[in-house]
Amino acid sequence: MKDLHIITGQTVALPSSPYKARHFFDSRLCDSADGRVSDRISPSHGVLVSQAALGGVTETEAAIKAARAAFDDGRWSRLSSKDRAAVLNKVADLIEANVERMALMETLESGKPISQARGECGGAADLWRYAASLARTSTGDSHNGLGPDILGVVLKEPIGVVSIITPWNFPFWILSQKLPFALAAGCTCVVKPSEITPSTTAMLAGMLVEAGLPAGVCNIVLGFGSPVGSLMTTHPDVDMVTFTGSTVVGKLITKSAGDTLKKVALELGGKNPQVIFPDADMESAADAVAFGIYFNAGQCCNSSSRIIVHQDIADDFVARVVALSRQVAFGNPLNDATQVGAIVTADHSAKIDRYVREAVAAGAEVCLGGGSLTVPGVGTQFYQPTVLRGVTSDMAIAREEVFGPVLSVLTFRTLQEAIQLANDATYGLSAGVWSENVHTCLEFARRVQAGTVWTNTWMDGFPELAFGGVKQSGQGREIGQYGFDEFLEVKSLVMRIGRSRAPWVKKA
Repeated sequence: MKDLHIITGQTVALPSSPYKARHFFDSRLCDSADGRVSDRISPSHGVLVSQAALGGVTETEAAIKAARAAFDDGRWSRLSSKDRAAVLNKVADLIEANVERMALMETLESGKPISQARGECGGAADLWRYAASLARTSTGDSHNGLGPDILGVVLKEPIGVVSIITPWNFPFWILSQKLPFALAAGCTCVVKPSEITPSTTAMLAGMLVEAGLPAGVCNIVLGFGSPVGSLMTTHPDVDMVTFTGSTVVGKLITKSAGDTLKKVALELGGKNPQVIFPDADMESAADAVAFGIYFNAGQCCNSSSRIIVHQDIADDFVARVVALSRQVAFGNPLNDATQVGAIVTADHSAKIDRYVREAVAAGAEVCLGGGSLTVPGVGTQFYQPTVLRGVTSDMAIAREEVFGPVLSVLTFRTLQEAIQLANDATYGLSAGVWSENVHTCLEFARRVQAGTVWTNTWMDGFPELAFGGVKQSGQGREIGQYGFDEFLEVKSLVMRIGRSRAPWVKKA
């Protein structure tokens, strides 16, 4: 560990008291009926940083009732797209004005670096503004070639009440990939953030009120998956569920929502490969690999946790990645210079370590790391940058989502073999290819099974481009026009002009 880049001091102070997160129904903040709360201890600093109201059936039903009433009376769905967009743009302004306090809380609850949290919270404002633009530009279709006396119109209407369930790893960013698009479509919503990182979602409540969002249009319930999330997926007054999280939970949601035939959109896990060909820009590719595995400590569905590198360059490339890994700044998340912070829970850190130990037992070689990391002054809930060679496709670490700063290295000889290895997973969220040959990149991109393919880059994202996976990485899409359309139903309107309809019943 001595040759790693460890940052111990901090440039941002801890808050003087924990944040109090509360439910939000009908534009009112409220505690749980039974007074229960959930404490969050910072994974990096070991202090109490937030206390959240802990909801149950009572609170969840109240939130759904409020959303249902708000949708049915049309206070939001029948509002003009201009007026809906104005509210969303105002929310974006307020997000930007509150970036610092939101970022601090996200860092303390999740363990991620403060610089990353600022980027996510501030960047989320752009998602709200883009959603506002979609509200203004959404149109249906007209069909005037159906005959001289027939006009057909296809309407796009909001799907109804949407349950939004978000994870702990990017709490405010992922919320902003869903909520503003649902609101732009005219839906009303019930939101449940992770019980681990509830506070930035709770902070949004005040901004929604200040921006002028009508009461009941967005409601927030804090609590655990059971009973809160479970009821949000089964309640008959909910029309759609959108969920980001593990594939295991996504499958359970699909089953439970099936009884009422709700629409379900899922953004789930990934086992994302980066494939490096001999003609790649080695320096850029190695840096992108380091970014892809260490960003958010690898606790990211888009983490490039496996690289597939041509055998002729494998030794050189792995050496480059190891050298860069030693330079990545791990340590105190409340230091502006830190790039990688703490693991979200002690249990999750132990899970990461089990994957590494099992891989080594199966024959993998540890090139770097391979164990927990102690950061002086802030504790032991960190994990070393870890690079494993000799990984084979049958190992669990090559097939399952580790969700930690652990890179698995596989090798290939031909393009066909690279594609086979890339597709040899139950997941299909994202993939990357590095080559100066455009034909190689295009063939790989066309044949790889993934919702997003990056060529000579990694994890560049834009609100305009849809995001989502194939296979067991999920169903449906988020952001972009396609993500917006997920929250709309299509209705065909057929209009006859004049008294031109021929009678069906023949008069005697």
